[in-house]
Amino acid sequence: MFNKISVVGLGYIGLPTAAMFASRKKHVLGVDVNKKAVATINAGQIHIVEPDLDIVVQAAVSGGHLRASLTPEAADAFLIAVPTPFKANKEPDLGFIEAACKAIAPVLEKGNILVLESTSPVGATKKMAAWLAALRPDLTLPTDRDDTNQDIFIAHCPERVLPGHVMRELVENDRVIGGMSAMCAEKAKALYEIFVEGECVLTDCDTAEMAKLTENAFRDVNIAFANELSIICDDLGINVWELISIANRHPRVDILQPGPGVGGHCIAVDPWFIVSRTPELARLIKTARLVNDGKPDWVMGKVDAALVAAANAKGVAPAELTIACLGLAFKPNIDDLRESPALRITQALAAKHAGAIVAVEPNIHELPASLPADKVQLMDCETALVEADVILLLVDHKQFKAIDLQLAPNQQLVDTRGVWD
Repeated sequence: MFNKISVVGLGYIGLPTAAMFASRKKHVLGVDVNKKAVATINAGQIHIVEPDLDIVVQAAVSGGHLRASLTPEAADAFLIAVPTPFKANKEPDLGFIEAACKAIAPVLEKGNILVLESTSPVGATKKMAAWLAALRPDLTLPTDRDDTNQDIFIAHCPERVLPGHVMRELVENDRVIGGMSAMCAEKAKALYEIFVEGECVLTDCDTAEMAKLTENAFRDVNIAFANELSIICDDLGINVWELISIANRHPRVDILQPGPGVGGHCIAVDPWFIVSRTPELARLIKTARLVNDGKPDWVMGKVDAALVAAANAKGVAPAELTIACLGLAFKPNIDDLRESPALRITQALAAKHAGAIVAVEPNIHELPASLPADKVQLMDCETALVEADVILLLVDHKQFKAIDLQLAPNQQLVDTRGVWD
C-alpha cells in the first residue's frame, strides 16, 4: 500500500521517523531545505545527536531505502515534521507548515495520505487542509461533514518521544492518530503500523492536537512546582534536593527535580499554544509558563551573588573573574539547544559580565552563533574547572555527574541541578 514514503523536515523527529520506515524496507525520501543536512544523510551519516540513529541511517542509505533531497517528489504518503515555534507575542508560527504544504502540493496525487507530525495548536491540521485545497482545487480534500468524498487523506499524529530514547520510543510508544475523517484515521493507522508496536489510538484531529499540548502542559506545570519550590527553599535556607527526596517518600507524591528553567521544542512552547486559543481560561498553564520562563533570571541573581563572594575572597573586581557555564543543551546527554535555558543564561552572562566566560558542552563541536566568539570560549571540562572562579552547572550531563568536584579556595559553585550541591 505504501511503497514510497516522503518525510518533510529531517530534524530531531523527521530523520528518525524516516529512518524507521526505511528500516522496514520501505523506499523513503527525506526532504529538507538544509543542503548540508541533505548531503550528510546521503553520505550515510547524521547531523544530529541521537543514540542508535547513525546505525539505522547508515544501513538504510547503503541499502538503497533512504535518500534525502531538497525538493519533494511523488509518493504514496507524506509526513510533515517541521518546526512550529511561536512568535514574539507567544502566538504560534505555522509558517514552516505552510511552506511545506506549498512544496508538497504540486506532487500530490489522488489516494495520497498527508500526516502532520509537527506539534501544533488546535485547528492547524484543518488549516493545512485549507491551504492545500486552495493550492490544488482539482483534488477533493476531507472535511468534518464528508467522510466519503475525498481524494487526499489528512491526519495529525504528534510525536511523543524523549530525546535520547527516540529510536526505541518511536517503536514502543502508543501513537495518537487524529483524522480529519474516520477514513483518514484508518489510513494513517495503516501507515504507522509499518513500524509502531504500541497501540494506535484513533480520534479526530482537534483532539489529537490538544492531546499533545495537554501532555506537555501537564509536565510544564509539574516542573514549575519544582522550580518555584527551589526558589522558596533558597529563601528559607532549606536544601531543596533533600526536601524533595523526603517528600517523595509519600506514596502519592512524586515531585520532579528543579533546574535552570525549561527548554526544548515541546514543553517550553506547547503550553503557549493552549494559552493563545483560550487566554482567559488557561490561567494555571500560563502561570506555570511564567514561573519556568522566569527561572533563568533567578539563576542570574545567584551568579551575581557568587561573583561578589569570589571577588571579595580574592580581593579583585568581579570583572576580573572567569565564569564556567557547564552545559548548553536543553536537557542532559543531547546536543539540542532549542529554547535552552542554559543557552539563554550563557547569552545573558556574555552580554552582562565584563570578565571571561567559558562554556563546556560535550555534545557540540562549535559554539552556536548566538554566543559571541569574542566573549565566550568553548572549553573542555577539566580545563574549565581549573580556570573558573565561578562554576555554574546548568545541565546534568553524564560527563559532569561522573566528576568528584573539589572546589579550590575562593571558587564559588552555583549548581542548578543538584549534582554537587
